[in-house]
Amino acid sequence: MKIIIAGDGKVGAILTRQLSAEGYDLTLIDANLKVLESTEERYDIMSVQGNCASMDVLEQAGIREADLLIAVTNADEVNLLCCMTAHGMNSNIHTIARIRNPEYTEQIYKMQNLFALSMMINPERQAAVEIERLLKYPGFLKRDTFAKGRVEIVELRVEAGHKLCNIALNDLYSIVKCKILVCTVIRNGRAVAPGGNFVLMEGDRIFVTAPANVLTILLKNLGIITHKVKRVILCGGGRVSYYLAQSLLKNGIGVQIVEQDFDRCTQLANLLPQASVIHGDASREFLLDNEGISDCDALVTLTGVDEMNIIISLYGSSCKVPQIITKLGRLENNTVLDSLPIGSIISPKELCCNHIVRYVRAMENQAGAALTIHTIADGQSEAVEFVVDRNTLHCGEPLKKLKLKKNVLIVCITHGMKLDIPNGDSCFEYGDTVIVVTGAGRVIYQLNDIFES
Repeated sequence: MKIIIAGDGKVGAILTRQLSAEGYDLTLIDANLKVLESTEERYDIMSVQGNCASMDVLEQAGIREADLLIAVTNADEVNLLCCMTAHGMNSNIHTIARIRNPEYTEQIYKMQNLFALSMMINPERQAAVEIERLLKYPGFLKRDTFAKGRVEIVELRVEAGHKLCNIALNDLYSIVKCKILVCTVIRNGRAVAPGGNFVLMEGDRIFVTAPANVLTILLKNLGIITHKVKRVILCGGGRVSYYLAQSLLKNGIGVQIVEQDFDRCTQLANLLPQASVIHGDASREFLLDNEGISDCDALVTLTGVDEMNIIISLYGSSCKVPQIITKLGRLENNTVLDSLPIGSIISPKELCCNHIVRYVRAMENQAGAALTIHTIADGQSEAVEFVVDRNTLHCGEPLKKLKLKKNVLIVCITHGMKLDIPNGDSCFEYGDTVIVVTGAGRVIYQLNDIFES
């Protein structure tokens, strides 16, 4: 499949890395020649320098033979014009545009066909939704949903003195008193697929598959005391803060936004009259102290600078803020970040790319394509949800009799409204959904790909 990526920024770079690793025929367009040359040195791709909304540049990129155009430049208007022009030159092409401005959201949904968009992506809105979900369960570092929200893979850290510390997975049920499955563990920066004899240790980050309705029970039985979030401090007044504050205020949660730019403060105060908007530098400790950081329920750092977000989150941790969420644009230094008490990490760009990759795989495999794809364990594992169709092998056979490929684990089977955290006697039937976790470097396009041939 031939794919054109317009824009070689952070999102474009992540997409290039992921899609080139999966073997797609990629052409990259960007106005910056140095950026393109740097990307070409790392990946086996073609590149074209120029304005991606120009017919001449799109012609050079091979738009008439392309199957998909992904427009992820920094300008919404350029992304829209790029998709419209591409569709005018190739009526069969699929188009995806990143649109970030809240003012465009409603009209683009209403005029999606006119703009020739197959899909619109808004990373900031997606990030706000993820953060709001984390605020509902303060005990989890990360939450990924499957089966229309009825199943989740949640991330927990095993701290010193934790009930799970020095416990073998075979003995897990005696502590949590609910049926869950630990599908991946990160130890010393490396993802491990654990067996029943695997003993959890201090510092481990564990990824647990569980029905959504047992999450509260899980936290309670682990002794993780959580209380409802009533007041949140948001550091940075960008788009993520706007979307998040909007949702939190609707749910009756108090919101304080700290923003350095005075004009943006005025704008936010007009858009969000119920929020408390503070003009100031969120990295200054005395300002956060004056705003009551020690008494807030959650701190979310959302400035545009990763290093500042980390520093503010570290200060929040020293003030014993119950829940901290840190937004990062780059996730290259996972081992270093893992040792820092900065709470949950959210990357809008990674979320955006996950959605696009799912769309690409669905195009490649129209029948049997994944319903849901989530990258977990710092990108070292992937959780994928499939529907069992007429072509699926081994229906009705117990899992203990199946030969799965290395580093592949079936973590949940849904039979209608019934959820099954599987054991060796479990099986799947036509119409069920199956959630699979795979190790790094193994891409599962269809459910049959998990079986040894």
